[in-house]
Amino acid sequence: MTTDPKPDAPKQKRPQQVHTLLVEVGRKPDDGLPKDATGAGLLCYASGVDEAEAVRETVAILQQAELSVLEVTGHGTRAEREAAGEVIDPEEGGLMDRALAENSVIVAVLTPYFD
Repeated sequence: MTTDPKPDAPKQKRPQQVHTLLVEVGRKPDDGLPKDATGAGLLCYASGVDEAEAVRETVAILQQAELSVLEVTGHGTRAEREAAGEVIDPEEGGLMDRALAENSVIVAVLTPYFD
């Protein structure tokens, strides 16, 4: 007598989290940065099931915006940052909540670099 294999258990969907990312960008034609800037730093809040997904989504969106992504540094999830003793102010928390609700990338700060 043969038995049917057990059906696969439904995969549990991992929850989205908001990751804080610092993105360094260089110059590219039509990037929208100030004329004399050599690049910029962007503080982003990006949703993803893990940091790798948040980084991939952020890079893809910034490339669509004609930005030349050079480096991305993760600074943790909201929970990780709070566990490390950081205080998240209400404005920053609101942007994080929005990124999570919209499953999106929020560019909170863009700081052009000049030589």
